[in-house]
Amino acid sequence: MDRAAAQDAQRASDAKVKALAAARRAGAGAVRVCSARDDDEGRERMCAALERGDLATWPYDRAYARRANSPEALLAGARSVVCVAVPFATPAPPGRAPLTGRISNYAWAQDYHRVVRRVLDAIEEALNEAAGGPSCVVVCDTAPLAERAFAARAGLGWVGKHTNLIAPKLGSFVFLGEVVTTLALSEDPPLRKTCGSCARCVVACPTGALRGDYTIDATRCISDLTQRRDAIPHDLRPLIADWIWGCDICQEVCPPTRRARSAGRAEFRAPNHAAAFTGLEQLLAMPGREFRRRYHASALGWRGPAVLRRNAAVALGNLLDRAAVPALSRSLAGDRSPLVRGHAAWALGRIGSPDAISALSQAGAVERSYDVQSEIARALEPFAPVRALGHPEAK
Repeated sequence: MDRAAAQDAQRASDAKVKALAAARRAGAGAVRVCSARDDDEGRERMCAALERGDLATWPYDRAYARRANSPEALLAGARSVVCVAVPFATPAPPGRAPLTGRISNYAWAQDYHRVVRRVLDAIEEALNEAAGGPSCVVVCDTAPLAERAFAARAGLGWVGKHTNLIAPKLGSFVFLGEVVTTLALSEDPPLRKTCGSCARCVVACPTGALRGDYTIDATRCISDLTQRRDAIPHDLRPLIADWIWGCDICQEVCPPTRRARSAGRAEFRAPNHAAAFTGLEQLLAMPGREFRRRYHASALGWRGPAVLRRNAAVALGNLLDRAAVPALSRSLAGDRSPLVRGHAAWALGRIGSPDAISALSQAGAVERSYDVQSEIARALEPFAPVRALGHPEAK
């Protein structure tokens, strides 16, 4: 190696040391580096998922799969990817009130993008200083990059059967972020580890979204179902239970994640009880202004208020508590969103009390949306014989 090459190698080594130190000071739980070469295996896996229809509710295609597995598509001359894991697992607030819905752990506190971005910015600053100028692109769920695949290549962890990255000592409750750089940093070796015979996540998944072969049908995943913009398929609504945003079931039963249950940073703790267990009746009636005030800085804000109100209606239907009928009836009669009204109709039909049937019948006489009318008719269908006979339970 000539002198110039040796100096370049030393600068790259020093840059890596400084970047990793900066990441840990900023709050990273783990940080590793892999090459920025194209990930052909990752592209093939993503294309196979697309062909199976696993990602049908998201606007992904083969071109996306190609870009997501090519760091140079983000930064010309990319040579390394610095991969970061930031743990967020924190204990749930004690106790729980009736008629509340569950929120996934990752969304309890402030928007995680802001916290992870601070870690990535610290890495970028260290690398740019070492390079003597701009040399990076920061990726924090903001650009096409198959972050779990690159994190696994870097040895940050391994992808489990629940398809989340499992980081040693941190588990799978981690946020991932990346810094793509033109600096040639030394690579870290991948972990030679799998889930072995463990299939607890596969067995625990209520919707059967996990196949056990490290793939997932995302169209059946509760986390995906609570974030989609359109109607939730009827056969999956009961399986969502009381989740109104995301789902933690597959990770809660994961042994490495259970062992690292309280590894999260303090800023990810739920600031109050409602951040983890939200009142469903209040959420169902929440106006847009209140939604923006309450959720604009959280991970729940990006899909808009109608999606959360829809989810609240489904959760109330699954709780089967007649106390929810007045709130659902008001939603069916007055919510501006046909999506929400339709799911409120489903929930009333699932509860099936006399007051619920009455609310459905009244709404059916005035509802103008074809989709909502269809939901009302479907909700009333099981009760048609009772209503036809004039049974007291239908009055």
